[in-house]
This record gives sequence, C-alpha cells and structure tokens, in this order.
Amino acid sequence: MNIGDITQLAGADRRSKRRGRGRGSGLGKTSGRGHKGGGQRSGWKARGLQEGGQMPTFRRLPKRGFSNFQFATRYQVINVSDLEDRFPEGTHVTTEALKVAGLVRSRREPVKVLGDGALSKKLIVDAAKFSASAREKITAAGGEVREC
Repeated sequence: MNIGDITQLAGADRRSKRRGRGRGSGLGKTSGRGHKGGGQRSGWKARGLQEGGQMPTFRRLPKRGFSNFQFATRYQVINVSDLEDRFPEGTHVTTEALKVAGLVRSRREPVKVLGDGALSKKLIVDAAKFSASAREKITAAGGEVREC
C-alpha cells in the first residue's frame, strides 16, 4: 500500500451538510434556504423559463427560418477496418450481424460504411449507405455491396 492509495480514499466521500443543527454550523435556523418565498418552502423547484414577470428570453427572441434537426437522417458509422477485424472471409454482414459484433447501437437506425482502413476479405455487406472509397475497397476485395 502506498500513501497515494490512502489520500485518494480520504477525499472520495464528502460529508453531507447537516442542515438545521444550530447557528454555529453555518446552516442553522433557515437551513441555507433564506427567508420567505417559494425557495424556502418544500416542493418548490426553480423552473428555467420563469423570469419573475420579465418577458422570457424565448418570447423576446425572434423566430425565423427552419431547422432540419428533427428531420435529419442520422447514420451509425462504421469503417472498412472494423469489418476486417470482426468478420471472417465470406460473411454476409447485415445490421443484425453488426449489432451482435458490437459495432452499432441499434438495428433500427441506418448504417453508413466509410472507407477508412484496408479490407482483404471477401464480404457481402448490406447497409443503407456507402462512401465511394468503401464501395471501391469492398468490391476490390471480391466482395459485394448491397444498399438496403
């Protein structure tokens, strides 16, 4: 055991604030909540949009334009090098196989294959999209590209 082990453990657990235990504690009487109002009372939460009668920021700012954020297609990205590492020669690589291999999080979200790395194995790859370099590397290795 080293001194570093002890000092790391010493700061690991912070003591809880003992509220309402007398003035000498620094958190006595009002227990750090101040006097009167909602903040002093139980069950009150500060809600971010309320500004106490002032016109809220969201209403002050103009709303213009269009955001494609909620409609954009987000792809799960894998590289050709990932296929080389995880799959044996002649495998049919599907979204299901990628999920089992731990390369993608979800079977529902589309997969895009990018061309980073090298591929020497013949694979049949099913994905929603392929970059030009990934398509080239897979076909050059004797494999097949299928967009689904």
